[in-house]
Amino acid sequence: MKLNVTTLEGKDAGSIELSDAIFGLDPRADIIQRCVNWQLAKRQSGNHKAKGRAEIWRTGKKMYKQKGTGGARHGSARVPQFRGGGRAFGPVVRSHAFDLPKKVRALALKHALSAKAKDGGLIVIENANLEAAKTKALLGHFSGLGLTNALIIDGAEVHVGFAQAARNIPNIDVLPIQGINVYDILRRQKLVLTRAALDALEARFK
Repeated sequence: MKLNVTTLEGKDAGSIELSDAIFGLDPRADIIQRCVNWQLAKRQSGNHKAKGRAEIWRTGKKMYKQKGTGGARHGSARVPQFRGGGRAFGPVVRSHAFDLPKKVRALALKHALSAKAKDGGLIVIENANLEAAKTKALLGHFSGLGLTNALIIDGAEVHVGFAQAARNIPNIDVLPIQGINVYDILRRQKLVLTRAALDALEARFK
């Protein structure tokens, strides 16, 4: 698969051959969904907590006598039926994470990249360097490339000036190649890869 390469200023910088094993797959929604569910479940804090009847500080004395009142039989006031009592089967602090094999996660990333390439949402740029960390200048470059909602992936380290200029722009995410993930790829309309990011991806999946 061949794709044109541009510079950040919108100039032509040749072309590059993309690996069909990474960008040429027929996207499978089921594999991608499994990985997205795994990511979202893993980042849940799971710290919602409600007190059960054993944790309520309240007297355990029988509320009133068993018979002769005309009311229902009750013992402790800590039971869930009463205001101020413990909650039955309430949430507890726990981890929502579940396991997903590494091979499935790697395959899901390939399918997400292939989906972007298939629908025309993949852009390759020469590099993501910006000497002057000016948001206004970067917005001008983005408008020239037609980027309003994008995930930009650079090499092992993101250029400091580029990252500082991009952090105030809404709907623009900038990540190093180590941070590339299925969820962020899908939540943005465009995926922008630098040559360094492409080389790292091919080395990773070799």
